[in-house]
Amino acid sequence: MQVSKTMTTEVTGPLVVVLGPSGSGKDTLMSYACNELGDRADVLFVRRVITRPADAGSEDHIAMTDAEFDAAIDEGQFSLTWSANGLRYGLPRAIEAHLAEGRLAVVNGSRGAWAIIQQVFPSAVAVEIRVDPDILAKRLEARGRENASEIEARLARASALESRFDADVIIDNSGEVQAAGAALVAYMTRAMCVSKRD
Repeated sequence: MQVSKTMTTEVTGPLVVVLGPSGSGKDTLMSYACNELGDRADVLFVRRVITRPADAGSEDHIAMTDAEFDAAIDEGQFSLTWSANGLRYGLPRAIEAHLAEGRLAVVNGSRGAWAIIQQVFPSAVAVEIRVDPDILAKRLEARGRENASEIEARLARASALESRFDADVIIDNSGEVQAAGAALVAYMTRAMCVSKRD
């Protein structure tokens, strides 16, 4: 995992990092929150840079090849990068200016990278999305991207990572998306209010 060592600005606003296993609905809940709060200037929904095609998966991301990603690192375009499941992820350095103004940003994170994210962004807070294991297994099966043994391995990794950190808030997305989405929006709204008071 590679981390940018130099921050260009002082980070003060909250960075809401949405964490959870693949299939938990992170992208869906972030889309829900974006529909509710996306027109606010004080909220930034961060598009991660990922070394996968733009049309792969449900996340709205900035696609780069490995060569383009390496060039972006050399040019200092990222605050933080990490690797997972054969892909590379980067958070654009532009996020720093937004947070420096005391504004809120939200990003799809990685539980394996959470400790590093905290080091780079001291204002980061973890929102963990959890799903009943049986429901998660059915969702992964329905996607059709992995076979039974791969799904079993993914579920085992998800269970192991769940106990490795304490989230600031846990949202259960086993039921209706509207309920979990509203919980995420409510948490973000509270975080903005606290930031403004501070």
